[in-house]
Amino acid sequence: MRWNLRLAAANRGIWKASEFQRLLGERGLVISAGKMSGLWSGQPHSIKLDELEVICSVLDCGPEELLLREHDTVAPAAPATSVDASAVGDEAKQPPAVRPRAPRGRSLPPA
Repeated sequence: MRWNLRLAAANRGIWKASEFQRLLGERGLVISAGKMSGLWSGQPHSIKLDELEVICSVLDCGPEELLLREHDTVAPAAPATSVDASAVGDEAKQPPAVRPRAPRGRSLPPA
């Protein structure tokens, strides 16, 4: 995923992080300068859904405009392996059986 906040804001005439931070504050979302810097100029590692909702409200957009999918970054799914009928009885291909361990509890106190 690619974070697209700056371009979405620029398309609406918002050019400065401080201006956007003020607009968020007017909607009840107070963001620190450090977090605002990460949202504005970086690629945030996480964002709360409540915050995303306010950001979308201020920009009058949907999350699909802020979060752009990059198709090349995720590896394709591995093909599912099917169980061969001849392998069902083969013990070499089965996972090892689970065996309980002997209890290693505390010893009894002296009488």
